Amino acid sequence: DIDHLNPRVQKELVEWLNWLGTDVGFDGWRFDFAKGYSADVAKIYVDRSEPSFAVAEIWTSLAYGGDSKPNLNQDPHRQELVNWVNKVGGSGPATTFDFTTKGILNVAVEGELWRLRGTDGKAPGMIGWWPAKAVTFVDNHDTGSTQHMWPFPSDRVMQGYAYILTHPGTPCIFYDHFFDWGLKEEIDRLVSIRTRQGIHSESKLQIMEADADLYLAEIDGKVIVKLGPRYDVGHLIPEGFKVVAHGNDYAVW
Repeated sequence: DIDHLNPRVQKELVEWLNWLGTDVGFDGWRFDFAKGYSADVAKIYVDRSEPSFAVAEIWTSLAYGGDSKPNLNQDPHRQELVNWVNKVGGSGPATTFDFTTKGILNVAVEGELWRLRGTDGKAPGMIGWWPAKAVTFVDNHDTGSTQHMWPFPSDRVMQGYAYILTHPGTPCIFYDHFFDWGLKEEIDRLVSIRTRQGIHSESKLQIMEADADLYLAEIDGKVIVKLGPRYDVGHLIPEGFKVVAHGNDYAVW
């Protein structure tokens, strides 16, 4: 319950951030519950502490239909994320967690993979609009773990990582999944593919198929990822591509 409009509070928080940077060695900030204070205030902290990276948690509800599932069009939801970045400074280090992608992906892997192609043919989350400023994730300490407030389907977690680790945006890995769930080797393999092929936050995404049981996409002409239980996709894979990773209902060429 800090008054972020108080000049003394702003001054002392900036001093603390700079101390964390110069004396402790941190070079990036995570703005928790960024809805609790304005983007204008966050801009003060970013501008005066000059981190190399800053990410905001702006967690708002998706728009839902009468079937209690997310609407196909979530433009207002991702617009809110884009607005925050624009106000803090789109040319600077500010980014936001892509809660739009998280929410859609949660439902899509449950037999509705068509949701991963938006009405404009692009990715339906923030990565479809401004991937350079979108930090993608499968779960975090709030959505998963002991709090379990909005968990990813536990038997499909690796489909989530196959998606975010091959797609544009800046993906992050949840500690629990990596160290406690026994997924380290599978996640490591996907990370190495991303690194080796030079996939980055602004990589070009081409969605090849998006049906109930199949999502197929090509990234930068170098990597192809498949989600879903359908196996007969060989005719869709261009010549020269070879499987380099696979698991429960996902594969990467």
